[in-house]
Order: sequence, then C-alpha cells, then structure tokens
Amino acid sequence: MTQQFQAIFPAERTAAINAAIETAFGGAKVDDVHLLTGGLSAAPVYKLTVNNRPYVMKLDHTHAAGPADPSEKVALAAHAGIAPALLYQNEESGITISEFVENKPIRSIFSGEALSRKLAEAVKKVHTIPYTVPGDDLKATIDYILAGFRQTNILSGEIPDECQRRYAEIRELYPWDDTDKVFSHNDLNPSNILCDGQDIWIIDWNTAFVNDRYVDLAGVANFFIHMPDQEAVFLQAYFGDELDDYKKARFYVMRQVSRIIYALMMLQLAAKAKPADYAHDQDVAGVFLKDVGPAIGAGKLSLATYEGQFMYGKALMHEAVQQMRTPRFAASLALLKN
Repeated sequence: MTQQFQAIFPAERTAAINAAIETAFGGAKVDDVHLLTGGLSAAPVYKLTVNNRPYVMKLDHTHAAGPADPSEKVALAAHAGIAPALLYQNEESGITISEFVENKPIRSIFSGEALSRKLAEAVKKVHTIPYTVPGDDLKATIDYILAGFRQTNILSGEIPDECQRRYAEIRELYPWDDTDKVFSHNDLNPSNILCDGQDIWIIDWNTAFVNDRYVDLAGVANFFIHMPDQEAVFLQAYFGDELDDYKKARFYVMRQVSRIIYALMMLQLAAKAKPADYAHDQDVAGVFLKDVGPAIGAGKLSLATYEGQFMYGKALMHEAVQQMRTPRFAASLALLKN
C-alpha cells in the first residue's frame, strides 16, 4: 500500500492494516481509501477500492478473544447471510474486511406490506443465529440510562415527568425475567440496515448479545413501521401462527420503551455538547416526531449536532408519552399484568 494511503490510517495500526490487506487481497493494488462517516460507532470504518471493487475495513479496539468476542458475532452474522461476507478477520488486531454493500434507500426498493415482510424476515434471521452469551440486564441498563439523564438536568416539566411516571409502570409489569431470549442486534436503526436493491444486510454488531426479542422488533418498527396494516403484516411475518394478543401487547409496550431509551440517549449526547449551565429550550409539547423524523431523513437536521440530538430526543419522548396515553397502551399493560 502506498504511503499516501497509509497516512489515512492511525500510525500505530499501519503494520497490522498492511498485513490484513496483504492477506485479504495478496498483491492486488489498492486503488483508493477513504473514511466512511455517518455512523455513531467510535470504531473507524474505511472504504477500500481494490482492483476497482469496493470493500469495507473496520478498526475495532484491539482485544483478546473472550466469551463475548465481537469477532465471533460478526462471523456468525456473516455465515447466516444477514451481514456482508467476510474476507478477513483478526480478533487480536481488531481488523475486519468485508464486502461493500452499495446501499440504496430501502423505502425506494420496498414499500408498504412488502417492506414490513422484508424487515420481519431480516429480524427473524438475526434471531436464529446460534449465539449464547448474555449481555447486561435490560432493566438495569435502562435504570442506568435514566439516572444519567436525570443528572444532566437538560429537560424537565410535564412531559418528561409523565414519561418517567409511565415508564415506572412498565418497569413494574414488563416480564424482564422471561427466559425466552434470542441473539439480538440491539441497535437496528436505519444506519445499520442496508439494502442492495434486493436483499437486506445488517452491520455494526458490537452491541449484539442475547436479549429480549422484542427489543429488535420494536426498534425496527419505530423506524420503519408506522401504519396499523404494516404492523399487522410485520408481526404476522415474524411470528406466523404463534402471534396472539399477548405478543402484540408486549410488542407495543416495548415500542414505547425503545423510544424512551433512544430519547434519553439523544438528550444525554446533547447535554454533553453544552456547558452545564446552558439554558436548554424546555418546550417538548410543540416538538413532534412526524416533523423531526423527516427533517433528519432529508438532512435538514443532523444527529451529529446538538440541535439534531436535542430535537430528536424531545420528539421521541413526546411520541412515547402520546402513545402511553392511549387505550391500547392501558390494555397492553393490563395483558402483561395478567
């Protein structure tokens, strides 16, 4: 690899990167290298062009293989055909090279019921991967995120207070200790779901572990499933004949939990971007997900900025509260209680 391209990489990892490229491609010429941006992952990701064909190289933190080895998760997902195929992987150096997916906006390829079925099939494929290492306790993780949000003092008032009261109800009634767990991606946001025009591919497996299946189902639905008929097709495609009112109730409750988690995380990111005494705009009631979501999708708001993080956090919290005020939410909680 030429010195021009080597200068793009962290100097301390150049030798390992050269070895990875040599192993993956032999003496083939590296035509181009550039850093990919847009994700929230701390690990640098690069697009390599070798012999006029694109590939992806990810530089995770170096680590020793262990019971929750990230390399194993990526390899299992690639073997299952839901992550891009691997060309090279080294757990000691933290370097992975995989096929590049020329991503097309998934909604431009699939829509309506077809999109619902395709997404359900992708989630189901993730959940059948044979991985058994558990992650952190979900309820304890949410408690930790909630405590962090409270410490920021970024947002207060009627809607944040109501959100926390209603989550307290969920916390008491949701079946956190259910042993029906699956291998879960845990962050199925649009940045991690790629489409090549025919198939769906899922990337960024660092936070994957055995978890409640409804975390992935709710996460996907919150980003892509917005109409009752889409939801019905989505759940039917995933559960088949096993779909019942209890599963629908649990799914709906977890949709609100997922919104709350993302809201709190976004608001904590926003808080870090400003001084502790910054006067944050406390209006939540006037911020709607139906407005903020499309603005992010159109590039008018960026989740890499304070404004994008703050507005998206408020919009998600407001949407969760609106949904938790509905008769469906009350009925769903009653089903879980009984």
